[in-house]
Amino acid sequence: MSDSSPDRPAAPVLDVWCELQCPDCHTALDDLRALRARYGDRLEVRLRHFPLEKHKHAFAAAQAAEEAVAQGMGWQYAEAVLGRVAELDRKGEPLLVEVARELGLDAEEFDTALVDGRHILIVDADQAEGKAIGVTGTPTYVIGGERLDGGKSQEGLRERVEEIADRLLAEQRS
Repeated sequence: MSDSSPDRPAAPVLDVWCELQCPDCHTALDDLRALRARYGDRLEVRLRHFPLEKHKHAFAAAQAAEEAVAQGMGWQYAEAVLGRVAELDRKGEPLLVEVARELGLDAEEFDTALVDGRHILIVDADQAEGKAIGVTGTPTYVIGGERLDGGKSQEGLRERVEEIADRLLAEQRS
């Protein structure tokens, strides 16, 4: 049973502007896992799409990730694809369908979604919003109105996200 009480404050949001063909986003996975483990449902971690032109399969990967969300396994799919960044570079879209199949998702539906473009608007909207707020590379984190760029260096970013999240959670309690 969920608490739908209007008095319950919404969890702070960490938007992670990511690209599933990005080696830096692959490196950031450990930090994201740690943040999700530390905060659980007290911090909403949202994957936002920011496919970079230099990675030719990134836009298709973002669409495939949205199909995984529709099938109830968005994070698992994103992690699985990020774990195979180099392979995605070589194999392209067939790898996206292969990963879906390996996770027990409806791979045929992934194939169809990549052809019919049903998730293009979501990916386009994320990318447009990212550009509007100054995202230029991935990973980029946005929490509490603060943008943290991990595309150049990820050193200290998790600690900074934790500081902001702890502050936002403390503000909610007071």
